[in-house]
Amino acid sequence: MSQSFHEDCAELARRAAERGVLPRRGALKALGALGLLPATGGAARAQAAKELVICNWGGLANEGFSRNYGAPFEAANPGFKVAMNSTGPSAGRIKSMVDSRAVTWDLCDSSASASRVLGKDNLVSRIDYNVVKKSDVISEAFALEYGAAPYSFSSVLAYDSAKFPNGGPQNWADFFDTRRFPGTRLLRRDALAVLDAAQIALGKDPARLYPLDARACLAKIRDIRRNAVFWNNGSESEQFLRTGEATMGIIWHTRAKVLEDESKGRIKFTWNQGLLQAGIFVIPRGNPGGADAQRLLASMLANPEPQVELLKLLGNGPTNPRAAALVPQEFKRFNPTDPANAAQQVTLDGNWWGDNYTELNQEVIDIITG
Repeated sequence: MSQSFHEDCAELARRAAERGVLPRRGALKALGALGLLPATGGAARAQAAKELVICNWGGLANEGFSRNYGAPFEAANPGFKVAMNSTGPSAGRIKSMVDSRAVTWDLCDSSASASRVLGKDNLVSRIDYNVVKKSDVISEAFALEYGAAPYSFSSVLAYDSAKFPNGGPQNWADFFDTRRFPGTRLLRRDALAVLDAAQIALGKDPARLYPLDARACLAKIRDIRRNAVFWNNGSESEQFLRTGEATMGIIWHTRAKVLEDESKGRIKFTWNQGLLQAGIFVIPRGNPGGADAQRLLASMLANPEPQVELLKLLGNGPTNPRAAALVPQEFKRFNPTDPANAAQQVTLDGNWWGDNYTELNQEVIDIITG
């Protein structure tokens, strides 16, 4: 199963902390803002009048989350304690909890497409947009019926410029053109973003990308399969380009930045036709905190400063429109939601993918392995 972007952020942060690139306190702060830290015990938590629990994919400690998102919410809402659970909020686990009426989580790190699937199956609550403010996100794509996004990320085209002395690929048509731009391609072992890139390469107007022509997009992947390698996690995506096994690839922008820095600019990436995605949180139906989970989610979206800290330390894009003005100049180029960068990209349609992901992802896997 392919690693999620959120899981990969945890890995990147751990690696950076181990190398001393991030001080421990900075790593904790960043991971906490992402919701990547497990819960800890203690008297303060035990004495809390009301507790809200966010389930995520793991991290280092609870301190960072408390500082970046928990503390502002707690200060504005005396008597509340925000805790973390790091056991991994897979769709299957959410379904099991809801079906057994034993829900222990209030907010779960998910995805746009999964929120649609879970919502259609009556497993998560609708977002109350009288509480959560759509004005706190940059577009409707980050405020869906069953989930809202306090962070963003992108899939971008990265390439080894040393392999292309006359200029490297700059769009998805170039990526799929093995005659003009020879070499092995690198794609994620997943339908998301891969089929969207194929559709753009086929010439469809990016402003009217959905619905995808699934048959044509799958054929495009089939055509390139013999000239491609596929990654399951962020580390693999780096390694294929680092070693030269692939000359270009569709990878997460956070990994593209690592490669650009490490290679001193030899491995480049472009925001042009990047595929911008929402980091969605959902509320399991029957969550113990009830409507207070909506208030916590609202707080996560409404406060831009922690989102900027995530960008500075991990590369996650802010989704609050007021965050852009707070981003230091040296980080703007690596911010997927910087207005100049976002204008070049296409935002993935989470609702369309929620209706089509399961079938299309299986077809992509069949093509890759067939």
